[in-house]
Amino acid sequence: MGSAHSLPAEMRALADKTGFTSDQIEHLHRRFKQLSNDKPTLRKEHFDSVPDLEFNPIRCKIVQAFFDRRNLRQEEDGLADEINFEDFLTIMSYFRPIEPDMDEEQLQRFRTNKLKFLFHMYDSDHDGIITLQEYRKVVEELLSGNPHLEKGAARSIADGAMLEAASICVGQMVGPNQVYEGITFDDFLKIWRGIDIETKMHVRFLNMEPIAHCC
Repeated sequence: MGSAHSLPAEMRALADKTGFTSDQIEHLHRRFKQLSNDKPTLRKEHFDSVPDLEFNPIRCKIVQAFFDRRNLRQEEDGLADEINFEDFLTIMSYFRPIEPDMDEEQLQRFRTNKLKFLFHMYDSDHDGIITLQEYRKVVEELLSGNPHLEKGAARSIADGAMLEAASICVGQMVGPNQVYEGITFDDFLKIWRGIDIETKMHVRFLNMEPIAHCC
């Protein structure tokens, strides 16, 4: 994380940027080093050794989210080839729990940032809209582990959910020629209104459990 002389200032800067305490930053730094095999940067293949992600049906989207420049709050678009510890902390800050002393404005910003991160996972082509195809793909991936559900059923569920989202955002759709282009981020905020994303959005692989290395 830096030399002994620069560590306190660096720690304060990271705490101010991410909201983590110094103890949490130290813990995450150990986790980062464990994941990266003591390298200064993480690449996508380093996540191959995370047990909690191994059987996750949207594993690829979760890993990709760590390298999405939109989530890293960078001006460029696209995906980064690797991330450093500060980038890793930035991503992990989206999963922080609510702080008891947050006021209403802080809580709203906290919630919006979490939902923006989630929106980016759906918006795979980075155009600011979640299309039916993108939404369907995620739903099918989520349901792919269910042996009792056929692919056609997953597609129907995705279609129904998309129509429900459209009715929430633009009112009841009428007429055979009416086309709903997709979900914007403002639409996404409406859809998730009243859903407790603040406590539901978390990651398990922060734990320092032993990692099984791939052969």
